[in-house]
Amino acid sequence: MDYDAIILGAGGAGLMAAATAGQAGARVLVIDHADRPGKKILISGGGRCNFTNTGTEAECFLSENPHFAKSALSRYTQWDFLALVEDHKIAWHEKTLGQLFCDGSARQIVAMLLAECEKGGVDIRLNTPAGEIGHADGLYTVAGARAPVLVVATGGPSIPKMGATGIAYDIARRFGVNVVTPRPALVPLTLPEAEMPFRAISGVACPAIATAGGATFEEAALFTHKGLSGPAILQVSSYWSPGQPVSLNVLPNAAHLLRDARRRMPRAHLKAALTEHLPTRLADALAARIGLATELGNVSDAEVDRVAMELTALTFHPSGTEGYAKAEVTAGGIDTGALSSKTMEVRAVPGLYAVGEAVDVTGWLGGYNFQWAWASGVACGQAIAARTQI
Repeated sequence: MDYDAIILGAGGAGLMAAATAGQAGARVLVIDHADRPGKKILISGGGRCNFTNTGTEAECFLSENPHFAKSALSRYTQWDFLALVEDHKIAWHEKTLGQLFCDGSARQIVAMLLAECEKGGVDIRLNTPAGEIGHADGLYTVAGARAPVLVVATGGPSIPKMGATGIAYDIARRFGVNVVTPRPALVPLTLPEAEMPFRAISGVACPAIATAGGATFEEAALFTHKGLSGPAILQVSSYWSPGQPVSLNVLPNAAHLLRDARRRMPRAHLKAALTEHLPTRLADALAARIGLATELGNVSDAEVDRVAMELTALTFHPSGTEGYAKAEVTAGGIDTGALSSKTMEVRAVPGLYAVGEAVDVTGWLGGYNFQWAWASGVACGQAIAARTQI
C-alpha cells in the first residue's frame, strides 16, 4: 500500500477531499490528466470564481433523490467555505442573488486549495491519465500507485474543451454502480426555424420570468442566433425536457401598462407602448409577432388582455440545447441511491467514493455547484480520515 487514498480529479471536490483527509493524517495522492489543477475553477465566474452562494439550501439542487445532498451541505456550509476564503485573506464581494465572487482572480481559490493540500502533505500528479484501474485484495491500483480508497472526482462531460470527460460513469459502471442518464444542464436552448424570427434580435437581453418543467426563475433572458440564453434560461434548462415548452414573462403587469399607454397615447401603436418598457429591437419583434395593427385607442379591453397574456406567457418550443460544449454543468451522473449521503462511499463497493459533479446532484446557477463540490469533498475527506485512524 502506497497511500491511504487515491483521488482521481484535481478539481474543486477532489482537492477539497484531499486537503481534508490529508490534514487529518491520511496519505493522499491526487491524479489528474490535465496539465493544471482546478481548470474549471479558473474559468468560472468570468475568471473571478463564483465560489459559493449565501442562499445555499438543499432545495437548490436537482437529483433523483432530492434529500441526498442535505447531509453534506448541512455539515459543511457556505459560511464554512467563506471562513476558509477569509482565512486565506482573499477579498470577495457579493453580487445579485447571494452570489459570492473573488475581488481579484479565480486563481486565488485554486492557490488556496493547493495550499490546504500542501498543509496536509498531499501528493498531486498532473499530466497523469488514470489508465486501467486495478482492484484486488482490497486495494485499488491507479497509474502504478496503490491504496484501499479510490475517490472519483472527475466531474462530468460539460465543457469538453477543458478536458472534461465521462470517465466517472465508466468507472461507476465497471464496479456495478448505476448511472442516472447524464445531460447538459445550465445550458442555452436552441429554437426551431419556425421560431427563428427572434434570431434578428440576437444579443438583446431583458429581465424576464422564465418557466419550464415546473420551475420558475426571474433573471435576465438573452436572445441568441441559436435560440435562448441568459441566466433565467440557463436556470430553467436544468428542468426542461425535450418536447416541453418554455415560457417567458417579459412584461409583468402588462395589462395595466397597456391600458395606461392606451389612455396616454391613443394614436400610438403597440410597438410604441412596448418600447417604453423593453429594448427597441425586442419591442419590434414582439409587436410583429403579436400582429396588433390598430391604434391603441381602438383596442378593446379584451384585446388588451389577449396581448397582455402573450407578453406574460411568451411561449417557445426548444428543439434542444447547445450541448455539453456550452453547458456549465452536467445533470445526472453516479446514482446517489448507491452512495452513503454521510460519507459519499459506494455502499456495495468498500473503499470506492464519488464526489462533486460526478454524482447525480446538480445545483442552480450562482455558486451552488461549487458549494456542493466543497461539501461533498469534505464529507468524503472526513470519512477517509476516519477509516485511516481506525
